[in-house]
Formats: sequence, C-alpha cells, structure tokens
Amino acid sequence: MAESGNPIPQAASEANYLRFREDSPADEPAVSLDSFFEQPNAVSVRIEAGDDPQRLIPHLSRVKLVEVDFPKFRDGRGFSTARILREAGYTGEIKATGDVLVDLVYFMRRCGFDSFAPDVAIDPAVLEACLNRYPHVYQHAADDAVPIWQLRHPELANG
Repeated sequence: MAESGNPIPQAASEANYLRFREDSPADEPAVSLDSFFEQPNAVSVRIEAGDDPQRLIPHLSRVKLVEVDFPKFRDGRGFSTARILREAGYTGEIKATGDVLVDLVYFMRRCGFDSFAPDVAIDPAVLEACLNRYPHVYQHAADDAVPIWQLRHPELANG
C-alpha cells in the first residue's frame, strides 16, 4: 500500500495497464454502447466521447467492465461518465483508455475510475508521486475521501 492508502497498480497482460481493484479483470473485450444493447450476453461495454452513459444505468447489474475512451486529454466528458455511473450505484470496474495523462490519474480515481490503459506508459515513480501529492481534498467525490472542511469542522457535516 502506498502512504495515501492507494494500492500499488497490479501487473496485467497489457504493458500500460494499471488496475486498483482486488477482483479478477473482465476477460471479455468491451463492445460499443449500441452493440452492448444488441448483445444480451455482453458484460463489457466501451463508452466513447459523446455517448450518453445514462443509457447504461438500467443495465448496470449485468456490466462487469465499463471502458471510457479519452480521445484527447483535454476532453473531460469521461470524468462525468465515471461519476454518473458511480452515483447510479455501479461498483464494477471503470477503465480509462486512450490519452490518459499521469497527472490526471489522481482526479480520475476521485471520479470513480479504478483502472487505466493509457496510450503511453506511465512511470511508476511519477504515478506514486501524483497519487500522494495532495494529502487532503476539498469536496466529496466518488471516492471515500473526507473533505478538509469536514475534518476541521465535523459538526458541520450533518447540518
């Protein structure tokens, strides 16, 4: 375990694959959102930029993996996709793929991503530094981190 409580990424068959989960990875390739609805046995789905993740919510009970594509690092729609799915109660794996930058992994984890398949390999030492850079958070997110204001003023948390 890293000092921040974040697990060290698990090794996987893909050279650039980082995973922060204890369960087994999905062994089926992800299909597009439209194909997912056409294939009743599909358990892995890929959401592209511009897809509406809310279409998936009624089907979350059969989903083991959601891959969210980041075509460009500056396209933040994937952050919202992960947050929407987590807030809808999805507990399965959410993997960020594509143009995933190491300095965004911390924030992606806060939104609900728990695995990553970036186009470019991430240096483990740089990843560890990024994951431990901020000892406190300022707002609630999909993770369990307690905001600094709540640590300082616990009496305000329930009010």
